[in-house]
Amino acid sequence: MNKLDQLREMTTVVADTGDLAAIKEYQPQDATTNPSLLLKVAQDADYASFMDDSITAASDKNDVEDVADIFGVKIGCEILKIIPGRVSTEVDARLSFDKDATISKARKLIDLYAQHGVHKDRVLIKIASTWEGIQAAKQLQTEGINCNLTLLFGFAQAVACAEAKVFLISPFVGRILDWYKANGEQQSFEPKQDPGVISVTKIYNYYKQHGYNTIVMGASFRNSGEIEALAGCDYLTIGPNFLEELRNDNSNLVQELNANNTGESQEKLTLDEKAFRWMMNNDAMATEKLAQGIRGFAVDQDKLLDLFSART
Repeated sequence: MNKLDQLREMTTVVADTGDLAAIKEYQPQDATTNPSLLLKVAQDADYASFMDDSITAASDKNDVEDVADIFGVKIGCEILKIIPGRVSTEVDARLSFDKDATISKARKLIDLYAQHGVHKDRVLIKIASTWEGIQAAKQLQTEGINCNLTLLFGFAQAVACAEAKVFLISPFVGRILDWYKANGEQQSFEPKQDPGVISVTKIYNYYKQHGYNTIVMGASFRNSGEIEALAGCDYLTIGPNFLEELRNDNSNLVQELNANNTGESQEKLTLDEKAFRWMMNNDAMATEKLAQGIRGFAVDQDKLLDLFSART
């Protein structure tokens, strides 16, 4: 078997793309989108009809934020026609520090899916892993709305998400690596010494040791070595370029993560808001990458809204 097929035997493979053709080709279990991926789709002439249909479906065609929500759900519905599992749809990054607005937006997205006959069990609402986002997800989970906590870089975020009983977290492997390369002398890392791989491995082992049901989904890869070093992780969300690379490699793939072998015991933590913020404050990498990620998604959300404004 090629490495992609081997990986599927030990990890749930998720497609990190909004491109329908790529999803059809690689047949992942789940798929995940974000503002940057939706912007890329919206800029593709092949998806112009989805944009026009979204404008038509809006009660106020000049309400581009509503149009963008409809567009994201329409793409999600098309993805769900292809995959057997769930699709992740992201809450506007500009709401990352507003718990109530995040909850309201999540409910709206779930309602839009319901209008297309899609049950909430097939949708994950993506929310940035701020304190406010995590608390919003805690509330949504009690309503049966499953959440994917994204832009997760630090251990404090992982602990708080587990305590909130969120459905899934997306620690960003490659962006962690980016920070260490930008802020240190070392520019090259072997996969198992990659800071992002080390971070996700620690989180995975912590969750298994303490019996948390929250799924760990490694994300944001810079090379296939990172993916292979996390083989056995609950989920991995992988872009089409690395899916292709794995599919073309017929060498042996070793399972690196195993719930029955989680290494040295880690002390269980419980974080209130003050402890969370202090732990984040002491983690420069997590603080900087979270802020940068939110800004980046907000910029792409604004660009997406501008595209719709130009069509109305």
